[in-house]
Amino acid sequence: MKLRFSSGECSVTGPRPRNEDYIGLVTPADAQLEIKGALLAVADGISGGAGGAEAAEMTIRTLCADYYATPDTWTIQHALDKVLLAANRWVLSQARKHQHMAGMATTLSLLVLRGQRYVLAHVGDSRIYRLRAQSLQCLTTDHVWDRPDMRHVLKRAVGLDDQLSVDYAEGLLQTGDVYAIVSDGVWAALGDADIHKVLMLYHTPQLMAEALSRLALEKGGQDNASAVVVRVDQLGDDHLTDMLADALSLPLPPKLAIGDQLDGFTITQILHDSRVSLLYQVKNPAGQLFVLKTLQASRADDPASCEALLNEEWLAKRVVSQCVPQILPLSREQRTALYYVMTWHEGATLQQRLNAGHHFSINGVANIGQDLMRGLSMLHRLNIVHRDIKPANIHMGSDNRLRILDLGVALNSTLAMPAQIDNPGTPSFMAPELFEGKLADRQADIYAAGVTLYHLLTRKYPYGEVEPFQSPRFGEPIRPSRYRPEIPAWLENIILKAIARKPDQRFETAEEMLLALEHGELKPIVIPRTPLIERARLVKWQWLAIISLCINLLLIYLLLVS
Repeated sequence: MKLRFSSGECSVTGPRPRNEDYIGLVTPADAQLEIKGALLAVADGISGGAGGAEAAEMTIRTLCADYYATPDTWTIQHALDKVLLAANRWVLSQARKHQHMAGMATTLSLLVLRGQRYVLAHVGDSRIYRLRAQSLQCLTTDHVWDRPDMRHVLKRAVGLDDQLSVDYAEGLLQTGDVYAIVSDGVWAALGDADIHKVLMLYHTPQLMAEALSRLALEKGGQDNASAVVVRVDQLGDDHLTDMLADALSLPLPPKLAIGDQLDGFTITQILHDSRVSLLYQVKNPAGQLFVLKTLQASRADDPASCEALLNEEWLAKRVVSQCVPQILPLSREQRTALYYVMTWHEGATLQQRLNAGHHFSINGVANIGQDLMRGLSMLHRLNIVHRDIKPANIHMGSDNRLRILDLGVALNSTLAMPAQIDNPGTPSFMAPELFEGKLADRQADIYAAGVTLYHLLTRKYPYGEVEPFQSPRFGEPIRPSRYRPEIPAWLENIILKAIARKPDQRFETAEEMLLALEHGELKPIVIPRTPLIERARLVKWQWLAIISLCINLLLIYLLLVS
């Protein structure tokens, strides 16, 4: 079910020489509406300030274009915040660059409607009203000075300060809700009572918007009068979970053999057959090779596994990069079963190379580390935490490109992950804090990447191999140079920093670790060593207790024999 709404807009100049208000409406269709939602906004250039109209127009234009260009994996608020900060910087730069534009700024009030929810962003003294069940409510707060003679002076606006502070709020939509975004030229002239009357009187949002602007001038308004009105006619699906409802209704395919066909794809090779999933190499009618991933037929009654597969496809579709395999866009109508298809690349995983006896050189591992950090930094910028970095999930193609595989347990703030995979991963590559119940984050990915590099160099694990369901104790890691003395100190220190027991002692970001790997021995990092007495704290006190006991026993013996 799709979100359906009707909207109207009106902006009139009134008695002023020019209109410094600007309206923006973006109402995309189909998938874009379900992922990004519809955007409605009103900006009011600061009256009397040169460039107010330009500030309002460019802020709205930047917002409408750049919001829809942000990654689909970002939350609405995160995407809006990034775009608005960029718009604020642009307005400030224009004011500083052009003397006649000094002081240019604008208010901004906007709504994003998606699925069954709305998100609003607001700065300045434009307002957003909601009419629900015949009751009118103002959803925003004016950012003006709280003094009778200063209530026309803004405390916050786009372009007013280097640090833009925006009010965000969100809530549930209801069928029949009417939202009105109005400039101060409307609400100041009419008041809440007249706005309520207009929204109740007219039947279409376009008539409501026109009536609000016209009546504001008739009531003696001396400012530009702008209004955007939207009415919710039908609630949509609740973003990803409901978007995938149709796909979840697809049956799992039976186990396929070489030569079998599925929706036009011919099975050419079975790549992976595990307890949960199946990977096939397939060929389309044009002869192109792909990889088809699905689940074992026995998982048909396991909604968590089916949801994880669809989450993986949804995330991977939104990662447009050479660092991961790309997803073939297939609509619901093109599939008769639950699976997805991704690009095929010649090569092998790092684990397959280890199993084949490949010896990884120092330079080779350093280069792998750089490519891995580039891939991780790209995922982290999209708010994706992989949660299962290990050699088996890193593919080195015959084109010498490294690709990160398997986003099946990746975590993203826009997805509701099944509870039973809150902390997945391979135990030997899992960070210490994960065994204490902390949810995986970027620091956990960096730790796993460090263990991966350690393992490629030594075929060992820094804290020993961890078995499933084991509760390991993490002491001091064994330095990789113990197994390979030729490992240079700069590379060893980078790995030791990445696998530090405490997250705050690791690299803060993947980009920081990448920079350290790129600089190498030119700018080596230093790992502070823990003093021996601190590392052996318990042993020291144990020895002191034993020595003290021995002395006491000796004194007692001497006392008895004397």
